Amino acid sequence: MGENEMAVLGVSEAEEELYRHFLRNPGTTADDLHLLLHTEPGRARARIGRLQELGLLRSEGDDRRIVPVDPETALSRLVDLRLHALHQELQRVTRSRHVIDGLRAEQGARTPPPQGIEQLEGLAQIRNRIDDLAFFARDEILSVEPYTRLSPENIARSRPLDLRCLRRGVRIRNVVSSSALQDPPTAAYLRELSEHGAAIRVTADTTERLLVYDRRAALVPLDPRDTSRGALLAHRSGLVSNIIALFERIWDQAEELPLADGGGGTDHAGLSAMERRVLAAMCTVGKDEAGARELGVSVRTYRRHVAELMQTLGAASRAQAALLARERGWI
Repeated sequence: MGENEMAVLGVSEAEEELYRHFLRNPGTTADDLHLLLHTEPGRARARIGRLQELGLLRSEGDDRRIVPVDPETALSRLVDLRLHALHQELQRVTRSRHVIDGLRAEQGARTPPPQGIEQLEGLAQIRNRIDDLAFFARDEILSVEPYTRLSPENIARSRPLDLRCLRRGVRIRNVVSSSALQDPPTAAYLRELSEHGAAIRVTADTTERLLVYDRRAALVPLDPRDTSRGALLAHRSGLVSNIIALFERIWDQAEELPLADGGGGTDHAGLSAMERRVLAAMCTVGKDEAGARELGVSVRTYRRHVAELMQTLGAASRAQAALLARERGWI
């Protein structure tokens, strides 16, 4: 056995030794215990009291004999207590955003920013702030990034942050320039994110650059053509709402990320990846709103895809379309 195996449950080495002694010798009296432990009577009584609080020992009978609680019962209770404590600690960690905000306030105390708006200077500060925002994001990240390629360094920096967000269930919607797909490493990275659940669209006619985190903080550059000049970070303001509205307009006008085959994104049945996903949603999801949400598209776009599929299949209803698709082996 390892030494102090119960430390993970909040039991000290001396307390564990005492509990094990009672398991081996349940008839030991408390009066003689300090002699066996080679310690003072007061310290022995304190250890017994601590083990009783933990639920490892109890007293019974008229003579208040100390007996050990069954290990399975006792340790199950300790595990529950420990998990509860860890859960509370985790909640404190996830609510620690205010610590960074407070430190940022100290950093900028000499020149306080306008209410709800923070000015960032230099790429290093902007990148550090983006790392903070991504780390604490809980629900959704929206972005429009009109880059034509990502350097290997940028991809190596962004990948762990993006994949970590996706693993935590954060929804990512990203609009990028269609010319970025001409760079193989960039295109491969975007498709990797898509495979992990990110919703990515491409557009050929936007110069906007923006990031929105949990619909509460929005980051925009001072000059979209030169991000090194700095950026503005808005918090919970009307500006954030306007930036989100701008994103939604760009998103609705953008196209789905094509497949890597370069041939229009179709398979042997002539269906695109999006059409296959829409077919699957038609068979498993009831309402259009739910289907659109699952695919990361607007309800209008989802309904347009459904109508086009019904026309392709020659179906008069969605139920018939699903049946015909199954018969043809499309789903």
